[in-house]
Amino acid sequence: MLQSSNLLERATRLNTHFAEAQAISLLEAALHDGQFGKTALVSSFGAEAAVLLHMVSEIDRNTPVLFIDTEMLFAETLQYQRELGDLLGLRDLRVLRADEMELAAEDPDGTLHKTMPDACCALRKAAPLAKGLEEFDAWISGRKRYQGGKREQLSLLEAEEGTGRIKLNPLANWSHSETAAYIAAHRLPPHPLVAKGYGSIGCAPCTVPAKGREGRWQGQNKTECGIHFGAGKVVRSGAGG
Repeated sequence: MLQSSNLLERATRLNTHFAEAQAISLLEAALHDGQFGKTALVSSFGAEAAVLLHMVSEIDRNTPVLFIDTEMLFAETLQYQRELGDLLGLRDLRVLRADEMELAAEDPDGTLHKTMPDACCALRKAAPLAKGLEEFDAWISGRKRYQGGKREQLSLLEAEEGTGRIKLNPLANWSHSETAAYIAAHRLPPHPLVAKGYGSIGCAPCTVPAKGREGRWQGQNKTECGIHFGAGKVVRSGAGG
């Protein structure tokens, strides 16, 4: 892993180099040419996840795909994950879950999301992902600028301080319409909850039908689960952080 200053310099250089590159070109550099070291795709198998999953399957079906099962996901998401993984022929799909002992100690009755949602996300999402990424030099995310909030200034490549990894956001400048067009053009099955009005799909207790990410953590001062912020560290905090 690179030191912080070298990592930032490298990310800056890479952003300049790939500024005009297509998403598939960035993915090929990561997965086929090995320019970023050992790289994994992290996927929620959510509303727009099929785009990157399809691209990655076209480049290398042996690419590690990390899926975080918080054990609070919609049944439809779990079924979609199995069906889409099989359809695309993904050969290294890894399901990450929270440590059973930590769950028993910190959320024994499964209600932590009601009182301390940030702590719940840290326990069920950030911690398992941090462990799952330990062997990798870089990882791929499906975040996009149009999704708003902290994502509006999203770079194609980021220096993940605290871990020494590079994070790739190949679809950063894609619009919702471009994403939908890709899914339609490649005849990829949509997540079944999209037809029910879910624009963004997370854990069942914390997601309602709404446009974009507006249905996530409604009524709370919270817009992110924590796996993309916090300098790679698991941060436990109260509701709304």
